[in-house]
Amino acid sequence: MAIKVLIVDDSALMRRLLTEIIASAPDLEVVGSAPDAFTAREMIKTLNPDVLTRDVEMPKRNGLEVHEQVMKWRPMPVVMISSLTERGSEVTLKALELGAVDYIAKPRAENMVLSPLYAEEVREKIRAAKSAHLRRPAAVPPRAEAPLPGVTGRALTERLIAIGASTGGTEAIKDVLVRLPKEVPGIVMVQHMPESFTPSFAKRLDSLCALTVIEARGGERIQPGHAYLAPGHSHLLVKKSGGGWVTELSQAEPVNRHRPSVDVLFYSVAQEVGKNAIGVILTGMGKDGAQGMLAMRKAGAWNIGQDQASCVVYGMPREAAAVGAVDEVASLNDIPARLLARLK
Repeated sequence: MAIKVLIVDDSALMRRLLTEIIASAPDLEVVGSAPDAFTAREMIKTLNPDVLTRDVEMPKRNGLEVHEQVMKWRPMPVVMISSLTERGSEVTLKALELGAVDYIAKPRAENMVLSPLYAEEVREKIRAAKSAHLRRPAAVPPRAEAPLPGVTGRALTERLIAIGASTGGTEAIKDVLVRLPKEVPGIVMVQHMPESFTPSFAKRLDSLCALTVIEARGGERIQPGHAYLAPGHSHLLVKKSGGGWVTELSQAEPVNRHRPSVDVLFYSVAQEVGKNAIGVILTGMGKDGAQGMLAMRKAGAWNIGQDQASCVVYGMPREAAAVGAVDEVASLNDIPARLLARLK
């Protein structure tokens, strides 16, 4: 049976483009399109869609308020259609906190002739949303403040944590980092997202965590108590420098269709850090990170994979486990404790 999709967007052109993209797949069906949230609410009642695509900015009412109400009275997978602006990224991140499954960048007005890759991304994210584990919005846990006992300054500087995530990862990364104290080794991270989103995401994490979180610019010395997020336009790698490591950015071709790619980061960690690394692979669609994490394990790193029950989409952790890259599997809530236990 085809996946029933309701499109909500105030732009008639965007509704038409999305209809063409979605309807071209035999396993997807557009059951309706609405120009505003009020119309959408009535259509949801009568059409009973499986997945909702929705613009982050809607006329007549605050889009986030409408989204929160819809998720209360009719929980369903929602894929946000987000504008590539600072405001668009902030609203999208908030919608993900409120339970949206994923987001798609809205093409710029001057580039409405959509590429086959963009069209396939839309279709893949709708399919993933249909099978996603809907996450109930939860209060942000209090930030960890207590220092980690038994870890000396030298141990902090000699270790490194590498994290990779995709669909559902903005909330998963937040849930992990906010539970970590400042006294942890440097952290390097890849989250699949557009370049206009990563600055807002890094700022959001930094405001919530005891750690200092920044978007990597390349050339930073990786310090304990700091987390470095790959910018949306470049691969992130680590390079040995003296007694530690520095960040490096690369504009090389996408890997697994992604730049930044988790595999690229993990391969560099395997080569430059080896047994002193801990790898974490979180919720996400696809297989990015599996082979890189396997290289890390072969180099002596200890790797943790998120379990199926706590993933929004159990894709990347499943693939990593399938190739033998994971040393242990843990729920999202338990991963911070497992990291700290491993560091002790």
